[in-house]
Parts: sequence; C-alpha cells; structure tokens
Amino acid sequence: MKYIVCLGDGMADEPIEALGGKTPLEYADTKMMDALSKKGEVGMVHTIPEGMKPGSDTANLSVLGYDPKQYYSGRSPLEALSIGVPMKDTDIAIRCNIVTISDDEVPFEEKTIIDHSSDEIGTEDCAVLLRAVQEKLQDETWQFYVGTSYRHCLIWDKGQVVELVPPHDVLGQKIGQYLPEDAHLRHMMEESYKILAEHPMNIERKKQGLRPANCCWFWGAGTKPMLSGFEEKTGKKGLMISAVDLLKGIAVGAGMGVAQVEGANGGLHTNYEGKAQAAVDGLLKEGYDFAYIHVEAPDEMGHQGSVERKVQAIEYLDQRVIRPVVEAMDASGEDYRLLILPDHPTPIRVRTHTADNVPYLLYDSRKDLRSERLYNEREAADGPFIAKGHEIMGYLFEK
Repeated sequence: MKYIVCLGDGMADEPIEALGGKTPLEYADTKMMDALSKKGEVGMVHTIPEGMKPGSDTANLSVLGYDPKQYYSGRSPLEALSIGVPMKDTDIAIRCNIVTISDDEVPFEEKTIIDHSSDEIGTEDCAVLLRAVQEKLQDETWQFYVGTSYRHCLIWDKGQVVELVPPHDVLGQKIGQYLPEDAHLRHMMEESYKILAEHPMNIERKKQGLRPANCCWFWGAGTKPMLSGFEEKTGKKGLMISAVDLLKGIAVGAGMGVAQVEGANGGLHTNYEGKAQAAVDGLLKEGYDFAYIHVEAPDEMGHQGSVERKVQAIEYLDQRVIRPVVEAMDASGEDYRLLILPDHPTPIRVRTHTADNVPYLLYDSRKDLRSERLYNEREAADGPFIAKGHEIMGYLFEK
C-alpha cells in the first residue's frame, strides 16, 4: 500500500461574486478531483490549533501529523534546515523576504508595501540583491543566507524571538506600524531599502515593467526545531516534493527524503509534471511508502488577489499533478490511498491566510464509496469533520 498527500497551498476560499457566488475550487474545472470525490470521502478538517496563527508552517505540520502546539518553534527555523544553515541552540532564525515597497519621496515608515514577492523574482536575481545587502549589513551577529525566489533567511546569534508581522498580511498598507520594535532589525530594513532602491538590477527590472525588489522584510522568528522522525512516528518512509524551503525544512527535520525538481519555483508557472513524476518515481522505484506533493501556486495567487490565476492554479494542480499521479498509480497495479486538501484558506477577499476549516478528499484505490459529493468547500461542509488537523494522517494511514 502506498500513501499520497497532494496539498494545494491556500486553495480554500470564500464564495466570490465574480465567479457567480462560487469559490475558486468550486468554479475551477477539476475533472480529476471530481471523479475521485465520487468514489471517495469528502469532508472538512481544522488544521490550525486554537490560538495559533494560520500559517503554512503550523498548517503543514498539522497535516503531516505533528501537533503544532507540541512541535512548532517558528517558521524560519524550518526553512533554515532546508537551506542547510547549521543552527546553534542559541540562534534565532528569521525569514527575510525581499519585497517591493513604494519608492515615493516620503519617510521610510510612510512607504507602502506593494508586493511580498517582488513579482515572484527568481532565485538567481534575488541572490545578487541579497549579496549587496550582505556586504553592507552582515557581521558576526547577523548572517544572511540565500533561499528560494524572494524567500531568504537571517540568523541572529544569541538573539531572541521577537514579534514580527508577515508582509503578506499588510499588503497595500503603510509600513510604519508594522516595522520591528527591535531597533537593529528596523535599522537593517531601512538600510536595505537604501542599498536596493538604486541597485542596477532593480533599475533594469523597472525598465522591463517589473516591480523592484527593494527592501528586506523580516518575520517568522523562531528557535531551532526539534521534530520526531516521520518514519519512526508513522512506520512509513516519506518523501517531500515542494519548491519552498519551509516544506523542505519540515522534511529535513522529520528525516524525510526531499526530491529536487528542476524548474519547481513556487509560482504559477512551476514544473507541475516534474513534481508528479518525482512522487511516482519515489513511490514505485525508490522504495518510499508516502509522498507529500506540495503546490504553492494557489496560495501565491490568493496573496496577489487574482481570482483568475487562482482558478488556473487549481486547474493546473488537478490536471498536471493529480491526474498523472493517479494514472501512473492505477497503471502500476499498486494499491494506494490519496489525500487531497489545502493547508489553510487564502481568500481573495483578504489576500492572506485564515484559520477556517478546509475541505479534504480521501480516496482509496480499492474502494468505491459511490458518493455524489463533489470536492469543494460547500459540499465538504456536509461531510465528516476532523476537529484536530494533526489526526488526519491517522485517517490516511487507517490508524
């Protein structure tokens, strides 16, 4: 028996007037998910524990069977594991987004945050910009590490966990009230703008009609994580397929394998087929029992506030990931159980994460439950409900 999770990050949403009162998941052409839902179980799961922030960090830990109340130590430390940062017990890891803020002639705190991803800037270009920041701001206490796309890491030696605001939570707002209370972090953010605003690469980006990646934004501080081994915990040898360092870091911390998929970038135009093939190869050729396929695109489109592109991301997930995985597994003759779900909603209306319940679809290749329920938020609300997200792995593994 093989086990698969296909997770569309931020895929859940609210009814949208432009879609005739349907959610993006309900509106999208998802022939594969609909076919599976008629044979499987569709219900709701609550992935964010009470009192915790609705992030991809807490939510994906939950889906993987790790109670965030017990295992969560911050988002950035998980990403640091993926990057290969040798964290000490006294280190604090902080996410360093390179974002776009307004370049109008106003004091720094009066500027507006425009884009948390700087038009989904590529890793190679962003690494050039981060090196310019490193040259001016890095010292023995503060060390910058290159991650993926706009997502990077800052390590604070003998630091402290401080409250920091995610940039995607304050899009379109003036940044002053959201800047760090820590004076040095605030100083580095302001200095990074001075370094990056007139960087040749950003001048060229503006000529090309792209948003400049002109400021470091710090958030997600935490301490070195301590996860129990996934195989020890579940008895299953697991493989992670994701473009983002957060998910890779969770996998590293849990002792899972990590697939490297060329062209996987966390954006709308990622290598969907490569992710699907990595999962199939892992399960059928490389001895893995469990594959976790994470697709970031629906979340990114939710943050961008693009209804059309969020629908497109969901359709790509259905046709370019789920379909080839199902077809390959069916052709192999191997029995398998497949769980499809988001980690959290990222509604177009708010352009950030919420802690609402998310719909799940659980399919078993050996069974046909002859359900008439389609896979979307509206129909899932009438199905079974799993109140503790970290228990959903038990449902997948039939424990």
